[in-house]
Amino acid sequence: MGTEERIIFGEPSLGDAEAAEVTDSLQSSWIGTGPKVAQFEEQFLAYKEAQYGVALSSCTAALHLSLLALELPPGSEVITSPLTFCATINAIIHAGAIPVLADIDPLTQNLNPQAVEGQITERTRAILPVHFAGRSCEMGQLQEIASRYQLDIVEDCAHAIESTYLDTPCGTLGRFGCFSFHATKNLTTGEGGFVICRDQEDAMRLRSLALHGLSSDAWRRYSDEGYQHYQVNELGFKYNMTDLQAAIGLPQLARLEENALKRLSIWQRYDASFSELPITLPQPPTAGHRHALHLYTILVDEEHTGLSRDEFLNRIDHLKIGTGVHYLSASEHPYYQNRFHWNEQTCPNAHRIGRQTVSLPLSPHLTEAQVDRVIFAVKKCLQR
Repeated sequence: MGTEERIIFGEPSLGDAEAAEVTDSLQSSWIGTGPKVAQFEEQFLAYKEAQYGVALSSCTAALHLSLLALELPPGSEVITSPLTFCATINAIIHAGAIPVLADIDPLTQNLNPQAVEGQITERTRAILPVHFAGRSCEMGQLQEIASRYQLDIVEDCAHAIESTYLDTPCGTLGRFGCFSFHATKNLTTGEGGFVICRDQEDAMRLRSLALHGLSSDAWRRYSDEGYQHYQVNELGFKYNMTDLQAAIGLPQLARLEENALKRLSIWQRYDASFSELPITLPQPPTAGHRHALHLYTILVDEEHTGLSRDEFLNRIDHLKIGTGVHYLSASEHPYYQNRFHWNEQTCPNAHRIGRQTVSLPLSPHLTEAQVDRVIFAVKKCLQR
């Protein structure tokens, strides 16, 4: 196996269709925000069965703008998951609020609604659930809690493009739903994001905030209707998606369901191949909900395997298999420990899982032979 190429974790599945769309943009007058962004917005909203939304530069931008749109008073608290990328926590801080962690359910690795309710104070203004790995959170319970305490919900759907809670698409269950199109995601635009809004007024405000707080974007200013002067309505940001990004996203969206079937096949092969190993596999998808199958995470518990998670990572890296860690608990990071005094007792379930978790390659770009290599490598690494 020494001469084989490294399997890259999260390698995107790109092809001629993406290249053709990008070339078309390059040969047109639009490489910034233009007609392809508008087309992508329309098609993504249709896929998500939503009316209003804005394509953005990242999911981080979507989270930041959504939280700003809540107009949180100073000192407001937003409850979220400790098992997430730092962008979730940082967006809360950038919006001027205080992140509060609630522990996860150790089986689903999503926010535990009872833990959320236990963290509510008079300063709590919102809940920010993260649909971890593509599994929808218990949104019915979270919606009931939010309604009872008059809280807003902002969904972090970075892993959950295809996910549903029962028959309702994730991202449409809260006031805002925020998506990532990073290179490793189920649908990529290289870098990019999207926010789904419940009403048109929110969408219009977020569109303005995403482009410096201007009254109209460049595409509309330089249209056939003649030059349109812009005005700065409020202090905004530079968070807009470009046509070059949307050009990649359009074919990706067209192949989304095809790629989902490929990931499902890999997922099922992993389940069958690893069922007798001394590791914890992902919980089966919840009946009645659609799992986006974004991350296939195993738990390596040294007590059962004889080696630590980090030893496992070193062994599998030596076999040229790229993996990920999703995630160290947010309470592990020095900045948050120093600022918020979080520690291993803040969220014990997330702390334990964050030290055991490994994400295996799950890209539809993987060949059958590469999946065989991953399976072989996992088994070899666990040999005592």
